[in-house]
Amino acid sequence: MSERILFDEARDARIGLPEAVFSEGKDPESLKELLLRFRRGCGHPILFTRLSIKALEALPEDVREGYSYDPISRTAYGEKLPERGEGYGSVAIVTAGTSDAFVSHEAGRTLEYLGVRHEYFEDCGVAGLWRLEKRLPEINRHSVVIVCAGLDAAIASVLGGLTGRPLIAVPTSVGYGAASGGETALHSMLCSCAPGVAVMNIDNGYGAGYIATQINRMAVKK
Repeated sequence: MSERILFDEARDARIGLPEAVFSEGKDPESLKELLLRFRRGCGHPILFTRLSIKALEALPEDVREGYSYDPISRTAYGEKLPERGEGYGSVAIVTAGTSDAFVSHEAGRTLEYLGVRHEYFEDCGVAGLWRLEKRLPEINRHSVVIVCAGLDAAIASVLGGLTGRPLIAVPTSVGYGAASGGETALHSMLCSCAPGVAVMNIDNGYGAGYIATQINRMAVKK
């Protein structure tokens, strides 16, 4: 591998979960080198996030076929971790609107890659509160909740007051002018009056899926 790429081979042994590759901004040759190495059959689970379809299409067909690619979340993996057993927790992924899908599906694909059971609850925004109320019993059947929202992100506070599950809030960059690319949603979530709402960075679905997995891992260890 190129001397420019210092891959963290020991991350799995050190913290219990393998490394991921943030693809956006990487030079094409470095990214191509990584994609050639970690396709299906390599024996090393690696998740690629923010991977454009253009970067994938630049590869030979046999290499492309070695990846599971999702265009909504722009994620890809060749190998993934084995599915966790029934004793391992599961995750509810709740979105305010379907426009938040690129973030919620990044969280979901991260969980899929890490072998964690999860379920999507889409279009539950508080402009029609009945939609969230109707699905609350299903949401509460999961051990961890991820909520993704842009605009005013009010759903994070509302859901935080309705569930006793650990809640990971992800602000998205969805919304008109004053939404400021997700900053309004971020500040709203950070200022939530509901206790126990943990907030990720804007659009960081990967981070939400990762920490949800760690929460479930710690519960199993106990």
